[in-house]
Amino acid sequence: MTECRTDVSHFNCRVENRIAHISLNRPERKNPLTFESYAELRDWFRDLHYVENVDAVIISANGRNFSSGGDVHEIIGPLTMMSAKELLRFTRMTGDLVKAILNCGKPVISAVDGVCVGAGAIIAMASDLRIATPEAKTAFLFARVGLAGCDMGACAILPRIIGQGRAAELFYTGRSMSADEGERWGFYNKLTSTDKLEAEALALAERIIEGPNFAHMMTKTMLQQEWSMSIEQAIEAEAQAQALCMQTEDFKRAFDAFANKQKPIFEGN
Repeated sequence: MTECRTDVSHFNCRVENRIAHISLNRPERKNPLTFESYAELRDWFRDLHYVENVDAVIISANGRNFSSGGDVHEIIGPLTMMSAKELLRFTRMTGDLVKAILNCGKPVISAVDGVCVGAGAIIAMASDLRIATPEAKTAFLFARVGLAGCDMGACAILPRIIGQGRAAELFYTGRSMSADEGERWGFYNKLTSTDKLEAEALALAERIIEGPNFAHMMTKTMLQQEWSMSIEQAIEAEAQAQALCMQTEDFKRAFDAFANKQKPIFEGN
């Protein structure tokens, strides 16, 4: 597969200038997830690792909200009537969406406005970078529906972003993290006004894709894989990864540009 699929049914998707723009497509209900949208997003991010016409992804809010998480009537209700085997199939599928985002090989930026809760907050958490408006309200509200905070990798990932104590508070209380807290705690890279949110996310994506995209893929890969490595293992893994990057034409282009006092133009190979 060389082209990114845009003929999707359960979310919005378009590709412009090597950037994929996606968003959930039910703004009238604050963009809840369904069984179908979970699965389609999982498959789309899995395929993304193999496409050649996309170098970055922006996940956007839609209708002034990012996502209200799992749909109460279409997901939560049916879950209460499932067997243990069926429930495990579902929780593994939702976790597979996070794994697909982490392993897609492309930098992912979430542009968050309004409601960003439950699985919506997890999607933002799994992204590489996050920009939000002051109106963003982010909550890992699983405790409020009788569930544990350990959902879709949250207990592993969120403490690495904002710290163990802050993550524990959000998990135990289910309260919303304000946009200001999110920025101070490191969850959000930047806050911006609603009217500038898409432009800020696009500018960041464009800056990233101007760089060496094979090397960016390697950076993303190492950021995920080194979570479970010792320092010694990480140093060796990075030695191997960097040696591969040193064989790329982009590395040579950067040297030639530096030698000629020019700005390098990277081509991703």
